[in-house]
Amino acid sequence: MLICALLLATASYAICLHHSDHQAGFQPLNGTHRIIANIRSAAGARKAFLSPLDRSSRLNAVSNSGLGQARLTEPHGGRQRFQYIQAAPADCSDMEVPLHRYRNIGIIAHIDAGKTTTTERVLYLTGVSYKIGEVHDGIGEAIMDYMPQERERGITITAAATTCFWKGGYRKFPQHRINIIDTPGHVDFTVEVERSLRVLDGAAAVFDGVAGVEPQSETVWRQANNYQIPRIAYVNKMDRPGASFEKCVKEMEEKLGATPVPVFIPVGAAATFQGVVDVIRRKFYKFDKDKDSFDYTQAPVPDDMQEELQHYRTHMLDYAAQASEELLDKYITNGDLSEEQIRSGLRIMTLANRIAPVCAGSSLKNKNIQGFLDMIVDYLPSPCEANKMCIHANKDESVASLESNSQTNAKETKEIQVTFDTNDFNLPFAALAFKISHDTQIGTQAYIRVYRGQVNVGDVVYNPRTKKGNKVQKLLFIHSNERKHLKTAHAGDIVSLVSDFAATLISQQVGVKDVITGDTLCNERDELLLESIDFPEPVISLKVEPEDPNELERMCDVFRKFMKEDPSFRMHMKPETQETIISGMGELHLDIIVDRMRREYNLAVRTGSPQVEFKETFVKAVHAEGRYVRQSGGRGQYGHVKLYIEPLEQGEGVQFRNNITCGAIPQEFIPAVESGARQQFQEGLLAHYPVTDVRVTLLDGTFHIVDSSEFAFHTATTMAVRDAGRDAGVKLLEPIMKVNVVCPLANFGTVRGDLLRRRGQVHTIKDGFGGVKEISGTVPLQEMSGYMTELRSMSQGRGFYTMQMSHYHPVPPVVQEKIVDSSLKRTT
Repeated sequence: MLICALLLATASYAICLHHSDHQAGFQPLNGTHRIIANIRSAAGARKAFLSPLDRSSRLNAVSNSGLGQARLTEPHGGRQRFQYIQAAPADCSDMEVPLHRYRNIGIIAHIDAGKTTTTERVLYLTGVSYKIGEVHDGIGEAIMDYMPQERERGITITAAATTCFWKGGYRKFPQHRINIIDTPGHVDFTVEVERSLRVLDGAAAVFDGVAGVEPQSETVWRQANNYQIPRIAYVNKMDRPGASFEKCVKEMEEKLGATPVPVFIPVGAAATFQGVVDVIRRKFYKFDKDKDSFDYTQAPVPDDMQEELQHYRTHMLDYAAQASEELLDKYITNGDLSEEQIRSGLRIMTLANRIAPVCAGSSLKNKNIQGFLDMIVDYLPSPCEANKMCIHANKDESVASLESNSQTNAKETKEIQVTFDTNDFNLPFAALAFKISHDTQIGTQAYIRVYRGQVNVGDVVYNPRTKKGNKVQKLLFIHSNERKHLKTAHAGDIVSLVSDFAATLISQQVGVKDVITGDTLCNERDELLLESIDFPEPVISLKVEPEDPNELERMCDVFRKFMKEDPSFRMHMKPETQETIISGMGELHLDIIVDRMRREYNLAVRTGSPQVEFKETFVKAVHAEGRYVRQSGGRGQYGHVKLYIEPLEQGEGVQFRNNITCGAIPQEFIPAVESGARQQFQEGLLAHYPVTDVRVTLLDGTFHIVDSSEFAFHTATTMAVRDAGRDAGVKLLEPIMKVNVVCPLANFGTVRGDLLRRRGQVHTIKDGFGGVKEISGTVPLQEMSGYMTELRSMSQGRGFYTMQMSHYHPVPPVVQEKIVDSSLKRTT
C-alpha cells in the first residue's frame, strides 16, 4: 500500500515553565486528586471516577495503537550505554506503513520556545537529515525554515511539513510514520497554526522551561481546544538558568486549564540537568555531557529522586486507571498496573482530551528527543482514531454512505458527525484544501488532507463551492520545500495538488488555481461539505504603490495570489483616493508580504505608515427609509425600502434578515437590497472604516412593475443606511492588544508609567528570573506604534515585549474625534 502523506501539524499540548529556580524539595502538583482511597472505601463508587468514554472508543484506541505488538528491549541491569541514530528509509514517500501506525501531528508553541530546533533534532535522529539545522545565532540553516525571510530573521513564518519514521528510542516497537507540521510561533502568523490544526490528528506543544506558559502558548492551546485535538507537552530548555519543570506544569494547569501527566521528569535543572527519569519504567536515562551527542546511559534512579518519582507515578496511575473498568479493577486489586496497561490507559485518556502527557528535555543539547518521539507514538492518535468530522450533506439523498447507522434525509443542508472508515480506500473520495501556495516554477499548489477514499493522478474531483470539477494533474509528496511526484494519495495522507495550466485550458476543467482555503474536494455524485476553517480579521493596514506606475496591475495580481495563500491578508482599493491598501495581522506580517513582493516577483513598491484597522458600529437601533426615483424619458428607476438596523454583540459581524411579506418587493430584488447594505457598511459611515456587529432587517417597501431594477433597490438601500447612521449615531471600535512586557527592576516604574500613558491597563505584575519584572495588561494597538524602540531606550536595551490581539473596544470620544478628522483629511 502506497502511503503518501505529509504535513499535518498536530496542535499543541504544552509544558510551560515559569521564571524561577529549580527548587530543592518536591512541590506536589495542584489539582492532583487521589482516587484510590475513595475507590477502596466504596467499591460501588468506582464508576463515578470513569470518564464518560464510549466503550468502542476505548477498544479502538488500544487495538489501533500498535502497542500490543511492541517488543520491549530491557537492559540486563546496572548501567548500560546506548548509542542510537536511526537510519532513514531510502524514500519516505514510498515507505509502506499501515494507517494505524500513522501519526499526523503539529508542533505548536510561543515564539522562541524551540519548535523548529526540536523538529530539526527529530529529523536528524530519525535519519531524514544528515546534519542538524540551526535557527539560532543567525546561522539560518534549518531545513524547516526554508524561506529567505525565515532564515534571516530566525523565525518560522509559514507552516512547513515533513515526514519521518520511528521504531522507538528507549524501547522498540513496530515502525511508525510521523507526518510533522512545524508551525509559526509569532502572533502575526496565527493563521498558519489555525489551518494546520484543522487537518491534524494530534499536536505536540513545546514550552520554554524558563518562560513557562507564554501568551502565544495560550492562544495556540485554545486553538487546539477548538478542534478537540489530543496533545502532548514538551518542556524544553531544561539546561537553561531559571528552568523549572514543576512551575511549568503548574502553569499548564492554571493558565491552560490542562491536566498534565508527567511521563519523563528531569533530574536537575540548568547546569545540573543530567537526564530524565521514565516514570512508567522507573529508569534513569543519563545523557552524555557532550552537547552534540544523543547518547545516554541507563542507570538506577538516584536516591534523592525516589520520593518525587513515586509521587508522579501515583499521579499517573490515578489517571491511567480511569480509562476503563478493567484497568480500574486491576489497580484496585493490585495497587499497580503493568507498563503496557499504563500506556494504554494514558493513551485512552489523551485521545479523550482528559490529560496531556508531559516530558522534559533540551532540544538544543539533543537531550530526550527519544522520549519526545516515543510519546508521539504512544499517546497521539492515528487517522483511524481521529475525532469525528463535521459534515454538511447537500444533496437530496440519504447520507447513509457516510455513516452506517445514519439514514438522514438531506433535502436541506444537515450537519452530522461522521467517522470515516479510513482503512477502506474504495469509499468515495473526500478531502479538505487547507492551504494554497503559488510557485513561480510549478504553478499553484493546493495542500489537501484526504479524509476518505483515495485520489489518483488524472482523476476529476468535484468542488461543491464552485459546482465544477478539478482535474488532478499532479500529486506531490512534500518535505519542507522539496517535492516528489506521486500517483495516489489515500485517506490519512496530506499531499499537494498542482495545477497544470496548459492541460486545464485544453480540458476546460477548473484548475487548482480556482480552489481556495477551506474548500471541500469530493466525488460529484457524493456531494458534501467538510467543516471549513475560520480565520481572524486583519488589525493593521498599509498604503502601497509600485515605484513604476505601469506595474500597478501586476502588483495587484500578486497581492491577489497572496490573498489566496493567506486568508488573514486583505487588499482593497479606496474609492475616494484610489489608494491600494493592504491589511494583515501586524507590522511584521505586512513587512514579510512586501519583502516577498520584491524578492519573488522583482517588483519594487513604496509603503506608507502602518494604519490601525478601526471598525464602526451603530450606537442604537433605528428605522430607516430609502427611496430612489429617476425619470428621464423612457424607462425610469424606482426602488423603495424600509429597514430596521440594530447593533449586535461584538463578533457577530453583519447580518441580513428579510421580513418582506405578500410580495411587497419581488424576490429577485432582495439580493440587491442585501448587497447595497453590505457595500455601504464596507465603505463606512463615519470615517471610512467598515461597519460591523449590526443586523439589517428589510421590513417593507414598494416597487414599480416597469421601472424597478436591481440598481434602483441597491441605491435606495445605500441611501437608507447612510440616513440610519446619521440618526442612530456611529462609534469607532479599536483593536485592543494583550501585552506582556519584561524589563529590569530598575526601569519598572518608567515602563509601567509609559504603558499607562498609552491608555493601557495593567492587569498583573510578577517577579521574573534574573531581577526582572513581568507586566501583563492590555493596550490599544494605535498606541503601540514604535514601542519596541522606546522600550529599548527606557530599559537600556534589556526590555522586550510580546503582544497579541485581544478584542475590539469603543474608542474614547476625544480620541474618536481626532481619528475621524485625520481619516477625513486623508480622503479629501
